[in-house]
Amino acid sequence: MKEVEEIDFDYEKPDELKGIEEKTPEEKVEYVDEKLWEKLERVGKKISFAKDLIALYHYLIDKNVSWHRKAIVAGALIYFVVPFDTVPDLMPLFGYMDDLGVIAATLKFLGSELIPYYDT
Repeated sequence: MKEVEEIDFDYEKPDELKGIEEKTPEEKVEYVDEKLWEKLERVGKKISFAKDLIALYHYLIDKNVSWHRKAIVAGALIYFVVPFDTVPDLMPLFGYMDDLGVIAATLKFLGSELIPYYDT
C-alpha cells in the first residue's frame, strides 16, 4: 500500500489581506468599492456571474440593509476581489470556480431579497 504524504495547510495571508478582520464594516465596504470595479473591468467578460456581483455590490451599499447581512456580502466580494484565494484566478477555466462557489452560496443565502438589486 502506498504511503500518503502529509500535507501542510499552513497559509499565510497576502499582505493585501492582513488586518482585514479588524476593519469596520464601513472600511470593508470601502475596500470592496476600491477593488471591485477594477477587477470587473479586467475579467467581467470572462465570467458569467458579473451581473450577480453588481447586484451584490448594490445590496452592500444600500443603507437599509443590516450590518450583519452586509458583512456576509462584503466577505464574498472581498474573496472575489483578492487574487490570492483557494484556486488562483490565473488558472485558465478553474481560476474563478471557487469565486463562483462563494458568490453562489451568498446568493442562495440572500434568496429573493436580492432580486430588486438586479435592476439598479
